Amino acid sequence: MKNVIDSFVYLGHWPYAGSFGFNTDILATNPINLSVVLGVLIYFGKGVLNDLLDNRKQRILSTIRNSEELRKGAVEQLERARTRLRKVEIEADEYRMNGYSEIEREKVNLINATSDSLEQLENYKNETLHFEQEKAINQVRQRVFQQALRGALGTLNSCLNSELHFRMIRANIRILGAMQKITD
Repeated sequence: MKNVIDSFVYLGHWPYAGSFGFNTDILATNPINLSVVLGVLIYFGKGVLNDLLDNRKQRILSTIRNSEELRKGAVEQLERARTRLRKVEIEADEYRMNGYSEIEREKVNLINATSDSLEQLENYKNETLHFEQEKAINQVRQRVFQQALRGALGTLNSCLNSELHFRMIRANIRILGAMQKITD
């Protein structure tokens, strides 16, 4: 890796010949420089990415466990509701002559309320999982981007001497000035 970087440093000392020159802007370089940057990014970002993914996996698993506990609670509520339903059905047989339609409405309402509760719990679980996944993806993106920038800056700083650095700054200032004239 050091030999590759040294070869680019030595190439950076070549004098300019007409319009030929080496582009040291890391975002607009040739495929060789990009492959070096990507290699550094993959080499240094792999451990961070694995740690982030492992941490996120543990959080997601704990969220799933919590959701499963909520589901178990909902199942218990459903069982209690079914027990209550059986009791209501027994009472319905006793009061069939007096209020069959009212008891039937209570039964339907109880089933609907329990079904709604289960549906809400399932929706909450799915939303929580989706939110945690999106959060994990965003954190991984941010970390990978930060690592890429650090790696690129480190590579760029190790490859530049002060004279080349000042020439690059002057060239970028000229480019920005030209861009400002174009937009004006």
